[in-house]
Amino acid sequence: RSVFLIKQWYQRRVRGKDWFVCSIDLVENPDAHHNVVVKGATLEEQAANVNKEMEAAAESGKFDALFCVAGGWAGGDAGNPSFIKNTDLMMKQSIWTSVISANVASQHLKEGGLLTLTGAEPCLQGTSFMIGYGLSKAAVHQLTASLAQKNSGLPEGAVVHCILPKTLDTPMNRKFMANADFSTWTPMSYVAEMFTNWTENPSSRHPNGALVKILTKDNVTEQTLV
Repeated sequence: RSVFLIKQWYQRRVRGKDWFVCSIDLVENPDAHHNVVVKGATLEEQAANVNKEMEAAAESGKFDALFCVAGGWAGGDAGNPSFIKNTDLMMKQSIWTSVISANVASQHLKEGGLLTLTGAEPCLQGTSFMIGYGLSKAAVHQLTASLAQKNSGLPEGAVVHCILPKTLDTPMNRKFMANADFSTWTPMSYVAEMFTNWTENPSSRHPNGALVKILTKDNVTEQTLV
């Protein structure tokens, strides 16, 4: 099997399996079998660079699954001095990466393959204290719905899901929210196993275009559809 993805934590989960793992990121990742380092200042330049580099990665065939797990967080209301700067950053980290992933999937995903994007559960409603983040994740939710429609450009039978976590248990989140209740944070191991299951067992997938809320309470994580 082969997968395309962007984060080291998932590569470590699947490296022991009989999978070919390709990483697309701003830096090379030693846990991947193949690396595509993103270059370019504009969305068009980055997409062209990634698609060109992906040709070498896909020489042995198309991919079973493509996971876009890039992103970041920056807050600010409309009056915040950093509002415009943070909104620009959020668009690049969430919208650009998702759009490029969709474009790559249209060319390199197998028929019946899986594409996952990353939204956010809090962004199903207004986010006045983090407007740039909210509008960027809402755009990813909309992109998911569009890709699930007929004639979206994805391969025949391909399925797209968008995961909507609330808070993921990452080292960076622990660093900046050290006093939070970690029992409500979703472990990365859960996300990795979920992706693995969706890839290996297509019957475990949700309907095409699903927005999948991933919520954790008392260290128990559940999936619910929006």
